[in-house]
Amino acid sequence: MVRVGLIGFGMAGQAFHAPVIRGVPGMEIACILERRGTRAQEKYPEVRVARTLEELLADRSIQLCVVATPNDSHFELAKACLLAGRDVVVDKPFAPTLAEAEELVKLAAERGRLITVYQERRWDGDFQTIKKIVESGELGTVVEYECRYDRFRPEPKANAWRERADQPGAGVLFDLGPHVIDQALVLFGEPKALTASAFCERQTSQVDDSFDVCLEYPMSQGGLRAMGRARIIAFAPGAHFLIHGTKGSFVKYGMDPQEARLRGENCPDGLDWGADWGEESEQLWGTLSRVGEPSVKVKTERGDYRGFYANVRDAIEKKAPLEVTPQQALQTMRAVMLAHKSSRERRTVGWEEAVE
Repeated sequence: MVRVGLIGFGMAGQAFHAPVIRGVPGMEIACILERRGTRAQEKYPEVRVARTLEELLADRSIQLCVVATPNDSHFELAKACLLAGRDVVVDKPFAPTLAEAEELVKLAAERGRLITVYQERRWDGDFQTIKKIVESGELGTVVEYECRYDRFRPEPKANAWRERADQPGAGVLFDLGPHVIDQALVLFGEPKALTASAFCERQTSQVDDSFDVCLEYPMSQGGLRAMGRARIIAFAPGAHFLIHGTKGSFVKYGMDPQEARLRGENCPDGLDWGADWGEESEQLWGTLSRVGEPSVKVKTERGDYRGFYANVRDAIEKKAPLEVTPQQALQTMRAVMLAHKSSRERRTVGWEEAVE
């Protein structure tokens, strides 16, 4: 049994970590660090609640620490856990700077500990579908790829740390950028260059609430341009995924249903998530159009965020390689920081450029 210490019980801890961990056989939450309030105790009365990190780490049976706190605390908390001899999962983004992320990876290697970043959206059903289609070659050489997150929130959330200019790691490029960039890197690898624009669509925004990021690949990969976009003023959402290749196109609307379930009243608790977990309604299946063939609907693969923690469990037990590797986490952080640099300097930046 891998015993877990969950650090932080805000939205991320409550919706994206606690229920997922509890849904994985061979894992259990031994302690939750909630500095104030009683939400953890009310939700999980059988789980010990700590008020300080020292109190959580005093339990030597805890092998894995999960950092699910505001971005500016990721580095110090993850470092303390590694120094205490624990394996670590950090919610995205890895850290507010690439240098801090690199230091954590180096420390984990020196201490012989596992470290990874919570890239659960690799386990979205639509991304699993996209991955199969791209790898199958059905679209030929992919020349254009786009992943888009559209939302409609005309006013910033009051007192939300993600939307405050005085918070390191705030803004939507730090929030959603790691998702779209990680997925593009999984599909296509490192680009040769990157062009980005992080901007505000709302007059009342203190930090970027929208972005465009373009990963540019060499002609040996068809001159592919992999786009990641996020919008905060999009009442009628565009396609979530759009792919064009030399043999056809794939278009997919709608978001993976898991987030809504995890954040809703019917959030699962325990091992039984139901036979329909992660299944998407047929009306949201994507459309595959190939040259000389009729267009067809492609059933969306079943998504399951538990796959992330099941892999972490197996990697800790030396039964499987880690899927979200430290090197991949650093690649994603490099891309996020280069995107900020590109936006700030209003130019295309090379992949090997210094980020700070």
